[in-house]
Amino acid sequence: MKTRRDILLAGAALSTTFAFPGKSLAAPVLADGWQRFDVVTTLEVASPGARAQAWIPLAGFSAAEWVRAEDNTWRTNAASATVVAEPVYGAKMLHVVWDEGTTSPAVTVTSRFATRDRRIDLSNSGNAAPLSDEERKLYLAPTVLMPTDGAVKTLSDRITAGADGEIAKVRAIYEWMVENTFRRASIRGCGEGDVAAMPRANDLGGKCADLNGLFVALVRAAGLPARDIYGVRVAPSRLGYTSLGANSATVTKAQHCRAEVYLTGYGWVAMDPADVRKVMLEERPEGLSIHAPEVIAARSMMFGSWEGNWLPYNTAHDLTLPGAKGPAVGFLMYPQVETAAGRLDCLQPETVRYSITATEIAA
Repeated sequence: MKTRRDILLAGAALSTTFAFPGKSLAAPVLADGWQRFDVVTTLEVASPGARAQAWIPLAGFSAAEWVRAEDNTWRTNAASATVVAEPVYGAKMLHVVWDEGTTSPAVTVTSRFATRDRRIDLSNSGNAAPLSDEERKLYLAPTVLMPTDGAVKTLSDRITAGADGEIAKVRAIYEWMVENTFRRASIRGCGEGDVAAMPRANDLGGKCADLNGLFVALVRAAGLPARDIYGVRVAPSRLGYTSLGANSATVTKAQHCRAEVYLTGYGWVAMDPADVRKVMLEERPEGLSIHAPEVIAARSMMFGSWEGNWLPYNTAHDLTLPGAKGPAVGFLMYPQVETAAGRLDCLQPETVRYSITATEIAA
């Protein structure tokens, strides 16, 4: 059985380049150049009844070193369309309201953004500005779906016991996630993100909202700021992974959330243990073991790095949608729609018809 020291040393010793038949994967040496994309979301409401309204997530998350939200434009037959910023996290969305009796309610939103690969060298000390007290409080706090006490706190304490310092604690949690969780293909969408249920039921399967949500909750329970970022993949992986990219211009089902941890001196650091498990399940039809070269490369890369083939929407949890009659949503990664019949299921194409396409544009 591996000790925590074995896991930490193995993670630190991973080579930066792995090659194997048919693929050449560089980890974590990524590209420096910027890419720009237009992401177009088209939504139609079937059987709207007396009144319909919708909320579409927008490009609104920016970080100077790796992503710039540039513009959001739209076309619609709605009576009103308003850009709204959620007050706690600043998540941007387009709130669209159609008049009663509108035939075939529809809206098309175009989000333009620029992005590039990111990597932080954790072997060298950094000089990033500290978080404000307000930000630190926000990204240490529990949410409805992500508690930091009870079973989550007990598990976090067990994983990090004996770990000395921030990086060692986060590394221990990251490696534990890779070793002990799994991706469950049957889950709809990106999962529910109900972290409280996972350790309590001893069921550590899920998709990105579940697995990266658990990772963030465990890190927060260890006393370190962390957050999920909700978004959508927009381009293929340039590192050769079919499972880690959008492999066509249509990205309707390519939603993905990633995680960040704030480390003193380094700032927000990229993490994505959920994608390591995705590589294991999906990179080859027969699946891959944790010792496969593709998995080793992904495991190394996604502790401190990720590719820029992804549009980040927001970091928000427990959103109350403006003007909504239905309950708050745990996170905003899909368009949301309400009619006279109530909140519609955004993963049911019979009631909420939407498509998302992504196109790279000249820099």
